[in-house]
Amino acid sequence: MRRNKKTELPIKIISHRGASGHRPEHTLASYELGARHGGDFIEMDLVATKDGQLICRHEQEIGETTDVADRPEFADRRTTRTIDGREVEGFYAQDFTLAEIKTLRARERMAEVRPENAVMDGTYEIPTLREVIELALSLTEELGRPIGIYPETKHPAHHVAQGLDLEPPLIAALREAGLVGEEPKVPVFLQSFESESLRKLAETGLPLVYLMGTEDEWLHYTTPDGLAEVAAFAHAIGPHKSLVIPTNEDGSLGEPTDLVKDAHEAGLVVHPYTFRSENHFLPTDLRSDGDPKDYGGFAAEYEAFFDAGVDGVFSDFSRHAFLCREHYLDPQPEK
Repeated sequence: MRRNKKTELPIKIISHRGASGHRPEHTLASYELGARHGGDFIEMDLVATKDGQLICRHEQEIGETTDVADRPEFADRRTTRTIDGREVEGFYAQDFTLAEIKTLRARERMAEVRPENAVMDGTYEIPTLREVIELALSLTEELGRPIGIYPETKHPAHHVAQGLDLEPPLIAALREAGLVGEEPKVPVFLQSFESESLRKLAETGLPLVYLMGTEDEWLHYTTPDGLAEVAAFAHAIGPHKSLVIPTNEDGSLGEPTDLVKDAHEAGLVVHPYTFRSENHFLPTDLRSDGDPKDYGGFAAEYEAFFDAGVDGVFSDFSRHAFLCREHYLDPQPEK
């Protein structure tokens, strides 16, 4: 049954790392385009620099998403670190000052799938949290509708171990920008895969989102009892989309689980991740006959999740999500 646009809140479009299907992720250009394409929120991952500044990167390891490996002056910064029990060799934001980070340029992380983005390698610098907040406020004024922010604390326990706690500077930046209090200037959701980080952020009074992966450690939290536990420290869940609608053995889109219903009964909002339009990422029955980089039947996937009752979607293609939402909530009669 379709939702009644007049009686229910619109499904939120969360621009995942910006319009990352069209611009290299975690750049101001990507964030801006996501909002202009209809996104309600700018979503970003936060990591800390050596001097405790918050920047927007997919991970602490920045060799994959910047040109740092090509910069001879930083060759001695290559190292191996262990994060969440996994050793990774590369370059880490925590070994660079913000001034040094600002000399780097962004690179497309999924160049094989998104070669058109890779053409823009070297064009954009690495943004800070404060720059994204300023962008959201500016776009809110220009577009005449609220453009919220949706920051994620990335591997916060690792940052604590390095003496670079993410929560204090995040809270300080939000307060400084007028985003904490009874009437924040723009909407804000704060997200993390780690519950302890969310508990530290509770003092802001802002909505907190507990992210859920598909690994065993999260399976308990997808049950009614587990969701009741989550509701004690969070206001929403951000599950991997396969926890809402799994795929069948042949890779085709399956039937919805009870997760959305159970989460709503626990008083939690549901924002699954991540929706991508390329064949490479779609269920097998929604792929077109073209190249893996071509767009497939993404509209059918959005509709299935809207039918399942989700309250928002993380999308790399804000325009696609926006158009699918508008059609779903207010379909035009056929001529």
